[in-house]
Amino acid sequence: MQDETAMSTAIEAAWTVLGSTSPNPWVGAVVVGPGGERYMGATEPPGGRHAEIVALEAAGADARGSTLYSTLEPCCHQGRTGPCTDAIVTAGVARVVVGIEDPDPNVAGRGIAALRDAGVAVEVGVRAGAVADQLAPYVKHRRTGRPYVTLKLATTLDGRTAAPDGADAHRLRAANDAVLVGAGTARTDDPELTVRLADGRDPRRVVLGRAPHGARLHPASEVSGPLDDILDDLGRQGVLSLLVEGGPRVAHSFHSAGLVDRYVLYMAPALMGGSDGRPVLDGPGTDSMSGVWRGRIVSVRRLGPDLRVEMEAA
Repeated sequence: MQDETAMSTAIEAAWTVLGSTSPNPWVGAVVVGPGGERYMGATEPPGGRHAEIVALEAAGADARGSTLYSTLEPCCHQGRTGPCTDAIVTAGVARVVVGIEDPDPNVAGRGIAALRDAGVAVEVGVRAGAVADQLAPYVKHRRTGRPYVTLKLATTLDGRTAAPDGADAHRLRAANDAVLVGAGTARTDDPELTVRLADGRDPRRVVLGRAPHGARLHPASEVSGPLDDILDDLGRQGVLSLLVEGGPRVAHSFHSAGLVDRYVLYMAPALMGGSDGRPVLDGPGTDSMSGVWRGRIVSVRRLGPDLRVEMEAA
């Protein structure tokens, strides 16, 4: 139980820096000293310290003989900062508990091996499911080269487009590296695509097609071509997570191509009725229940009068 409790604390520390560390992973770490003292750390913005180093420096002399908990396998290569494994060994840490192995080819188990070779006891897999979910965009990017795609939808109960919850939608935007809309949305709605109703930095703005001169979302990247190629290009540019906020046609194109990793639906307790409203997915559908796409609900919570539903492919 102590290991799970300490790893849960590390996971909470990692959540506090989501959106500020990319293209590096958002990692949390906890050092538990021989006397039970706890020292926390989280990854700093690019060029800054990794979570393990922040926690070790906070612990100081108490790191000797301690147990270090890290949501992700400590790195063992020289990047913008030195190898975390060297710092862990030098600090005299006796045991390291890791949430998941790092899928990055530069690490991929070698950090764990380096620690064990140095005489440090290592355990892997504590709260692995929660960590893998937290780091899903990073894991996908390192394994496929593409960003993790979240499709945001806002709907009435009878399936027509509606306005999403403002503050929560801005928090979602701040958690992603980039946000994409279609040229039609850029022309019709003229969105800023910035973070104003929540804490966090503005994501990179991407337009599928040509954005009007003078549109409020500028400066923005304008992209065109097959969606697979667009995702590959964004991944090469260091985009780990992409939020699709486009209109019904853009939403349908990502959905029908099977490119969405997670759906976030804001459901308003409203019925539009009639046939005037636009569906949330505008494109060819299915004419039988056997062809209906089915997902798995990840979470449901209330936002004032609305519901926020998160869903993944089943």
